[in-house]
Amino acid sequence: MFRFFAASLTVSSLLIFLGCSGKAVVEEEETKQEVASSERSAELKPVDLGAAEPAHVVGQVYLAGQPSEADMPQLKSKGIKTIVNLRTEGEIPWDEKAAVEGAGMKFVNIPFKGEEQLTDEVFDEVRAVLKDKEQQPVLLHCGSSNRVGAVWMTHRVLDGGLGIEEALEEAKTAGLRSEGYQKKAEAYIERNR
Repeated sequence: MFRFFAASLTVSSLLIFLGCSGKAVVEEEETKQEVASSERSAELKPVDLGAAEPAHVVGQVYLAGQPSEADMPQLKSKGIKTIVNLRTEGEIPWDEKAAVEGAGMKFVNIPFKGEEQLTDEVFDEVRAVLKDKEQQPVLLHCGSSNRVGAVWMTHRVLDGGLGIEEALEEAKTAGLRSEGYQKKAEAYIERNR
């Protein structure tokens, strides 16, 4: 009798566990869908980030030109956790990594300059950071936000569910001016749909 009771208790516990696990999986999927929906509906808005111009925010992501060294405390006070710099070594006359980390934020450098350096790996790395909610709020910047617009466009289409025309318009508002960067972004989107 005791063995039967213990066996039925174990089976019951397993069924309860599996039921809870199934519920957790369903809840996790619903949360992902809600996040994707909120990201789709998030609008690009201008924002003041000190010297960084242009500067916009979409949900938990800031898109901008180059901030100044003096802007770092203000960026930290806005709640920014991570700063992603798309500029190459030597483009900034001061140590951005030291300034960012000194202000208590994380620094990520994914450098490229010119169409030939805008590779799938660059797009992949930027998208990985932008999808990582633990790193948000995040500031993505380059010198003028031209490079930012290109990588942002791919994230908005592939990870945010926007149509390509809407994402392109948003990327141009954020700073995209280079037709070459635009074509690279469109080709990457086409390969990764």
